[in-house]
Amino acid sequence: MIAAAAAQATHLIGMPEARLTLAEAAAYLALAPKSNSVCVGYEAAAADARATQAEPVPLHLRNAPTGLMKGLGYGKDYKYAHDFEEAKTDMVCLPEKLKGKKYLEEKQITKPNEIN
Repeated sequence: MIAAAAAQATHLIGMPEARLTLAEAAAYLALAPKSNSVCVGYEAAAADARATQAEPVPLHLRNAPTGLMKGLGYGKDYKYAHDFEEAKTDMVCLPEKLKGKKYLEEKQITKPNEIN
């Protein structure tokens, strides 16, 4: 958001006036805490998605537009997260082979000035 705001400000006010806006955004971003958790998690999830693309979707996540599908258990026990106080449920949303898998692990965030 910082980079996008600086780009928009530069577009609106132009150069050379925007040089301080760009410098401030660059300094802020350079000093901001860094983490590669999203990149690592995304790559792991993408690899698992490719490896398990033929795995069936859990029944409770399947739409049941017909009586037959409803009778087969499609959509049964589905929990709408927004009906819960924290907007979270314990519902399993991954195929059986990926049950319990986590892709975004909270890690210690490294600040640039702490890197040796």
